[in-house]
Amino acid sequence: MVMTPDKKIIHPIWLRANHWINLIAVVIMVLSGWRIYNASPIFDFSFPKAITLGGWLGGALLWHFAAMWLLFFNGLMYLFLNIMSGRFKARFFPVRLGDLSNDFLAALKGKLAHDKLSEYNTVQKLAYLFVIVDIILLVLSGLVVWKPVQFPVLRELMGDYDNARIVHFFAMVALLAFAVVHVAMVALVPKTLILMIRGR
Repeated sequence: MVMTPDKKIIHPIWLRANHWINLIAVVIMVLSGWRIYNASPIFDFSFPKAITLGGWLGGALLWHFAAMWLLFFNGLMYLFLNIMSGRFKARFFPVRLGDLSNDFLAALKGKLAHDKLSEYNTVQKLAYLFVIVDIILLVLSGLVVWKPVQFPVLRELMGDYDNARIVHFFAMVALLAFAVVHVAMVALVPKTLILMIRGR
């Protein structure tokens, strides 16, 4: 059966599965992470217990570590399949400065086109590249917080254990900021949600 342009698969099934698994892993990690944070706050505030996961520190750590491995292996699979299929280079590059300024201004005016869902505009490219780097930073800083003695080089690169906690916290904030913008854009262009469910 030959697919017409509107029936063409844009997001393969492995990508869609990866996306939704990442969503589950990130939600679990954030909610359990807030409970872990509350046990030893870095700043002068705590998260309401009602929006945390785990019930107590030990329970939160179990949830956090379970989701950590899910995020880690799912992330590795995402990078491997994207790079091996050529999708990574085709979708995220090149990133041209001129295109970025034009797309960014169009986004501010609410006129950023989403006509071709098979292609990312420059703002999308940078946003997705940013979140990939941010998740890598979350994993690396999380390793230092989890096993500071076993990862001395990483610990020193981040300043020290306490600094790694701050890096981990702000990487989480950056991920949540991305998620808010991502959901807002999906609300503005709902066909992107259908695309991530059906693939076309």
